[in-house]
Amino acid sequence: MRALAGALLVVWLAVGGLTGAYAGKLVEVSENDSSAFLPNSAEATVVAELQKKFQSDNAIPAIVVAERTGGLTEADRSFVVERTRAYKASPVIPSAPPDIAAAQVVVLLDVTDDPGDAVERLRDGLREPPQGLTVLVTGPAGQIADLSAAFGGIDGLLLLVAAGVVALILVVVYRSPLLPLLVLLSAVFALGLASFVVHLLASNDILTLNGQSQGILFILVVGAATDYALLLVSRFREELRDTEDKFAAIRTALRQTIEPIAASAGTVVLGVLCLLFSDLDSNRGLGPVAAVGIGAALLAATTFLPAALALCGRGAFWPFAPRFGSTHSGTGGLWGRVAELVRRRPRAIWVSTAVLLLVGVAFIPQLKVSGTAQSDFFLTRVDSVAGQEVLSRHFPGGADSPTVVIANEARTAAVIAKSTVDGVAAVRPTGTAEGLVRVEVTLDDAPDSDAAVATVERIRAAVHGIDGADAKVGGQTATLLDTRSTSERDRLVIIPIVLVVVFLVLVALLRSLLAPLLLIATVVLSFAATMGVSALVFNHVLGFPGADPVVPLFGFVFLVALGIDYNIFLMTRVREETARLGTVEGTLRGLSVTGGVITSAGVVLAATFAALAVLPILFLAQIAFIVAFGVLLDTLIVRSLLVPALAVDIGGRIWWPSKLR
Repeated sequence: MRALAGALLVVWLAVGGLTGAYAGKLVEVSENDSSAFLPNSAEATVVAELQKKFQSDNAIPAIVVAERTGGLTEADRSFVVERTRAYKASPVIPSAPPDIAAAQVVVLLDVTDDPGDAVERLRDGLREPPQGLTVLVTGPAGQIADLSAAFGGIDGLLLLVAAGVVALILVVVYRSPLLPLLVLLSAVFALGLASFVVHLLASNDILTLNGQSQGILFILVVGAATDYALLLVSRFREELRDTEDKFAAIRTALRQTIEPIAASAGTVVLGVLCLLFSDLDSNRGLGPVAAVGIGAALLAATTFLPAALALCGRGAFWPFAPRFGSTHSGTGGLWGRVAELVRRRPRAIWVSTAVLLLVGVAFIPQLKVSGTAQSDFFLTRVDSVAGQEVLSRHFPGGADSPTVVIANEARTAAVIAKSTVDGVAAVRPTGTAEGLVRVEVTLDDAPDSDAAVATVERIRAAVHGIDGADAKVGGQTATLLDTRSTSERDRLVIIPIVLVVVFLVLVALLRSLLAPLLLIATVVLSFAATMGVSALVFNHVLGFPGADPVVPLFGFVFLVALGIDYNIFLMTRVREETARLGTVEGTLRGLSVTGGVITSAGVVLAATFAALAVLPILFLAQIAFIVAFGVLLDTLIVRSLLVPALAVDIGGRIWWPSKLR
């Protein structure tokens, strides 16, 4: 056993040395352009492909906008035009301003360049403008660059905050300097391995990685690896009180915890892989990315950590090492009192906690998930948003990102006429190719606004009805519209699949039909309450403008998959104890001995997900709150009170149709 443990440590040290740097390299294979996430069948995607017929090279526009209160000077115009014309000899398209306070220039950036680097060079060339002149870079290229910069802290600040929070919690829980280090090493090795695999898959175009998926991967690996470690460490500490040989103790601990840990990991893996049914590449990409992360966390927690604990033995818990023959903790204290409360009044407890959760559910109608403007995507001030605001003050809202209609050339006149709907400032043909015509439609409103989306819907309804035109509508606003529609479709398809998958896992694990149904019902109730509370917090505390339609889907997948974990940890121990003590006593025993470790695991996972809020991205801040609050709700209310109270009140029938009572 000693030789095996030593060999495993050597293997993991080698793996860590080879893969450790890949967490910082994921940004190299990350794609943050939202237009790349739509399915090939989406109308905006079809238009993007057809537009290649109208241009000799691939380019992405950056909009340089200049503004001076009181009016531009000739020196101002000369500064902007000369600085942009000199930029890598790229084509420059000046746009005459409708007033004298602002001007804009469209710079076409070659997409073979990294947009972030190209925009940064452009911005560097525009520094030190004439005094009093504001010059900003916005447009699609500017937005991509600012998004990439916002995700730039993932491999530094995010990991530092997450690891610091986990270390603090572990020190408080175990009051040991060595044990937190071993647990964190397990998480770091898992993250390195997961990052290496994801980098390999993304660089070979097997999956799509973006900044959001990258951030969730980091948090998920650290949180899950720590949760699995807590369960193993807790059981190891129990066994050290009954077993003098540390190697025998770790064998028993691993044997007793491998089933719930594997079941937990399997549930999360299967749950996130349900995202493969999504029509959005960004969602589909997150599924395997998260699954790889959970698999790496499971592997590290069941190989590296047992080996390290076996070699350290009781020393891992120094200075409060468990002594052989000492009394077990956990049957008394706080969780013993909670178990006794559940014994005395089970029905009152589960009814009152269910009512409390239903109060949260009542606020779900206040949740705004129809989407947000791209300018609301950032929680901090960025140039692309500020530039868009300047454009909106002085130019038609969609001047910098026109909607594009591509149709059969013979029907050009009809397409132009029908495209002139409410909300349209101008319509003009901009070229023909292979029997097709390209028509640019300038909208009155900003391209990422709800009003612009509504205008594009009217344009589509109008041009789709033109006989023989085969008209397709694309562009930035159409991409936003198609993304929202696809996200809504994904929710309707994926949520039922996740529920079925989790139910089948629980049936296999608990060998019961009734218990899995009850567990899923409690977790769904907890999710619904979380979304209701989130609506209140987002609207009235944090003042968020709304949420992307994908937020509830991600929240559901993670909360159901992760929330069911704590019920798995509890109910597998309850089932084990029921075989000896019966359902009621087994439930109370399982609750009292697992209360501390499961609560610690929930706090760790909630804290790690909360760390996502350090990145200035609205979507991640919302996911951080939803998952952190939901996990705590599952840990402290559902797993601690609702589920055990239901089990005690129902009694042995909860295992139906098995014979276990």
